[in-house]
Amino acid sequence: MSVKIIAEAGVNHNGSKDLAFQLVDAAHAAGVDIVKFQTFKAKNLVTKSAQQADYQIQNTGVTESQFDMLSRLELDYDTHKSLVAYCKDLGIEFLSTAFDKESLDFLVNDLKLTTLKIPSGELTNAPFVLEHARTGCDLIVSTGMANLAEIEAALAVIAFGLVAENGQAPSQQAFEEAYNSNVGQKALKQKVTILHCTTEYPAPMNEINLNAMSTLRNAFHLTTGYSDHSAGITIPIAATALGAQLIEKHFTLDKSMPGPDHKASLEPDELKGMVQAIRDVEMALGNGIKGPQPSEIKNKSVARKSLVAAQPIKAGDTYTEKNLTIKRPGNGMSPSLYWSLLGKAANRDYLEGDLIYV
Repeated sequence: MSVKIIAEAGVNHNGSKDLAFQLVDAAHAAGVDIVKFQTFKAKNLVTKSAQQADYQIQNTGVTESQFDMLSRLELDYDTHKSLVAYCKDLGIEFLSTAFDKESLDFLVNDLKLTTLKIPSGELTNAPFVLEHARTGCDLIVSTGMANLAEIEAALAVIAFGLVAENGQAPSQQAFEEAYNSNVGQKALKQKVTILHCTTEYPAPMNEINLNAMSTLRNAFHLTTGYSDHSAGITIPIAATALGAQLIEKHFTLDKSMPGPDHKASLEPDELKGMVQAIRDVEMALGNGIKGPQPSEIKNKSVARKSLVAAQPIKAGDTYTEKNLTIKRPGNGMSPSLYWSLLGKAANRDYLEGDLIYV
C-alpha cells in the first residue's frame, strides 16, 4: 500500500483566502496526496482568557490570548467551499480538522468529507471524539501528549460510536464492551488510522521517539503513521522506513511569515524534497522477499567465483587441493562443490586457469 502524505497547511494561510489557495498550489506541486487545513470558530474553541502555548509566543513574538490569535486565523465557510472545489479540479484531496461541533457538522454535512482528522488536543475530549465516530467517516487519530491508556480509551469511544445501536446510551461500560467486541475491533480496523506524534513545535529530536510508532502498531493492530513536528525532513523519511503508512507534515509558503506554525513548517521546495525522498524509501523497501533482483543477475558471473584448474590437469588425474583453486568469473562450477570434487578423477584435460566442468 502506498504511503499517503498529508501536507498540513493548518493555519499557515494567516486567515487569507489568497494564501490558502497558494498553499493548495504548493502542496499539489510537491506531489502530496492530501492538503489539510483547520476549521474552527474561535468563540467555540477557547475562552477569551486562554493563554497561548509557549511555542506560540516564541514563534509569533507576540503575547496575547489564544482567542485573539485564533480569531485572525479563521477561514470562513465560503472559502472552505471554494478550496474543496479547487482541490477537486487539481486532483488533490481536501481535508480539514474540526475543533468544535459546529465546524465538524460543516465538514460532514456541507463539505461532505468522508475522512476526518481528530487532533492530539482533542483525544481526551470523549464527547467530541464520539461525535466524530458517529459520522461514520474514516478517522485519522493523532496521539501527541497521550499514553497508551488514553489512546485505548479514545479508541473505545470510537468503537462505540461506530457500532452502537441507535438509542444506546454512551457510558464507560458501553465503550469498553464495544472496544472488546469482535465487531468493534473490525470497525476500528476498517475506519481508523492512528498517528504517533510529539506535540511541540518544533519537536526536539531526543523526544521524537519514533519507536513508539511500532508500539502503537503492536498494541492496537491498526493502520499506523506519523504526524511530524520536527525540523527538516529527516524524521518523516525515517518514519517511512519504519513502516509508517501515512505521513503528515506542516508546510508554509515562507517560514519568516508571522504566525504560530510557520517556523516549524517546511517551505515548498523542502516539501517537494520530502515527498520525493519518501517515495524513494517506499520503493526501496520492496516486498521483503530475499532473492536476486533483476539488476543483479548480470553481475553474478562477474562478482562470484568458480572452481578453476590451478595447474594443468590430465583426464583421469585426481582433483586435489594443489590442482584446484577458486577464481572469477562465476559462470563455472560453484565453489561450494569444492569438497565434493576432491578425490574424484578429471573427465577431461584442463589447462591452468580453465574453469572446471563435471
